[in-house]
Amino acid sequence: MTTPLVRLAPLDLIRGFVAVGRRMSVTLAAEDLCLTQSAVSRQIHSLEDALGVSLFHRGYRSISFTPAGERLFRTADSVVRQLQDAFDAIMRPAERRPVTITASIGLAALWLLPRLPELQRRYPTLDVRVAANDKVLDLRAEGIDLAIRCASIAGAPSGATRLFDEAIPPVAHSSLAIDQPHPDAPAQHASIECASGHAYWLIQADAAARQEVRDVAQWLAEQARAVRPVPARTASMEAAQPRDAAERVALSQAG
Repeated sequence: MTTPLVRLAPLDLIRGFVAVGRRMSVTLAAEDLCLTQSAVSRQIHSLEDALGVSLFHRGYRSISFTPAGERLFRTADSVVRQLQDAFDAIMRPAERRPVTITASIGLAALWLLPRLPELQRRYPTLDVRVAANDKVLDLRAEGIDLAIRCASIAGAPSGATRLFDEAIPPVAHSSLAIDQPHPDAPAQHASIECASGHAYWLIQADAAARQEVRDVAQWLAEQARAVRPVPARTASMEAAQPRDAAERVALSQAG
């Protein structure tokens, strides 16, 4: 059963706990909150008393989460970040914020970035930023609005927009003999391509995003419809290639 609101700890205690958890230091958390170190320590002790469990292991000049503390922090930190975002949006509604897109390094360099001038022509006042990273970033924690990610069709994120499918062209080393019907005929492997079972998906961090984010999402979907499926991995007959290198080969073909 969900704990009644009246039994929840005061927000000040939660804020103090999150500040300490982010910094793993009572002293630094006190600086962030503009409080004294003793005031923050009292907040942590009050929260522990309210819950009836210890949230931190105290060592000599160091602290660490207890299992209960780590569990509470994962939820409390996410909730506080959402509150921070909401306060920011309400207090600064007229300020134009950038639209940040994350994509893999290969996809960003060879597909997304070359198309951004067209987006700027359509929306000249829009501030678009690209976070090119092969790691899967936490969109809310990193302040990212849109993500382009490759995933299996069966395992696509809920609510994601399908941009284009992924195909795999096999690549052979030039030392291998490949029979050609005529010297001027195109290489046989250039015409061989098969579906990989994966696709590129557009993920929106906030379902109720601001208008400029929705505009960029619509533009990305339009750009994706204008190109053929993008192969992002090659099956080498000599050795497996890194994914980003394969994306460079495939995307250069897709243009």
